[in-house]
Amino acid sequence: MKAILIFVLTVLPHIFPDYREVTVPANIAPLNFSVIEQSVNSFRVVLSSGPVSFTLKSRSGDISIPERKWQALLRDGNGTVKVEARARKEGEWIEYKPFNIYISPDTIDSYIAYRLIPPGYEVWGRMGIYQRCLENYEQTPIAENRLTEDNCMNCHSFSNRRPDRFMLHMRAKFGGTYICKEGKIEKVNTKTPETIAAGVYPQWSNDGRYITFSVNDIAQFFHSKDPNRIEVFDYESDVVVYDVERHEIIACDLTKSPDWFETMPCFSPDGKSLFFCRSKAVDKMPRDYRDARYDIVRIDFDPQSGHFGKTLETIYDASSSGKSASLPRISPDGRFLLFTHQSYGQFPIWHKDADLYLVDLEDGSLSTLDALNSEDSDSYHGWSSNGRWIVFSSRRDDGLYTKPYIGHIDADGKVSKPFLLPQENPRKFYLDLMYSFNLPDFITGKVMVTPEEMAQSAIRDEAVQVRYRKD
Repeated sequence: MKAILIFVLTVLPHIFPDYREVTVPANIAPLNFSVIEQSVNSFRVVLSSGPVSFTLKSRSGDISIPERKWQALLRDGNGTVKVEARARKEGEWIEYKPFNIYISPDTIDSYIAYRLIPPGYEVWGRMGIYQRCLENYEQTPIAENRLTEDNCMNCHSFSNRRPDRFMLHMRAKFGGTYICKEGKIEKVNTKTPETIAAGVYPQWSNDGRYITFSVNDIAQFFHSKDPNRIEVFDYESDVVVYDVERHEIIACDLTKSPDWFETMPCFSPDGKSLFFCRSKAVDKMPRDYRDARYDIVRIDFDPQSGHFGKTLETIYDASSSGKSASLPRISPDGRFLLFTHQSYGQFPIWHKDADLYLVDLEDGSLSTLDALNSEDSDSYHGWSSNGRWIVFSSRRDDGLYTKPYIGHIDADGKVSKPFLLPQENPRKFYLDLMYSFNLPDFITGKVMVTPEEMAQSAIRDEAVQVRYRKD
């Protein structure tokens, strides 16, 4: 009998995506992965959980998990999937240290939405807003600029993660803000004589009545040597609230001051607070762009009357320590503030030091969320409807393209190692896709409005001109 030599290693296998020791929901698509090893001509992987166990074989290292077997692991297992990998190299079997995938009882919303766009240092042409089912690998378009003469489209937002209430912007050709409610699309012009520009960086209130924007004089430039590559900055900016029912832009002196840059607003879940980022105005832009350092502040807002409070409260003071905060997002239960922390500025997606931080609004404590963050930019984040999952954009894989990562967060704000959005063949998919995932966010179901309907509204409809009211 021929002896089979097996060498047992104390190292984990190198796999892509890195699903080692991650926590995932029980309604996620199979976590297919590739074992990355040199000079290997055969792989064998055993997945087991409780009474369920099966073996997968591959010559390429690409491990494709059958959907029924994956569902059996999640349904009938013990909550932990053990993964044991072997590789045949030069006639001998190498057995790697096993790793686990932990299955959380907390389910996840069934879809995420995002924009796909080439990175900013490339000449972009085609782009669109897409939705992806998390329970399988289906991606479908919400809006595509191939139908609207290749214009820019961005800044999508959903009201309380509802797929039947969303908005997005189109730029240049067919420019306007497109607001979709229960299948009806309305095109509006949010630029008024009293505001700097049309609204950007939106967030829709949970009750669907208001959308908060910042209005910005935005510019960008490209670095030739700086590792951050691109800077996006404001010459000036304000925060406003748009009343969807009354077609009215509302602002006050505390959200629209020439002495301050105000930007990146969001509502609390009950709509009674408005959070936004604020920096002392910097006169000499772009020369002094690094001097713009933002704190996160809060102001009362009455959703019944549409009036602001009279004072600002500083929620997170980043500037006093020479840092900057951006993109505040409040958890669905109102307890946690999730934001991006970086050295300067308010547009962190190209800042390599950008990390996700968490403030407990009950006691003011700060968490740096080390388990979520990486050595590259981590930003543009959103909460699931049950507040147990975070989706965000990260450049951790190659430093060039942002990809959507999802991490678990428990009731006390403790996070787990995040996982990359699963794909049917992730190595091929992410290697071939020359687009970045921009502004991923959860939605509770599939958007039924078609790209053709969005394009028809863009081409056919005249924009409704909004009014302005100073509070």
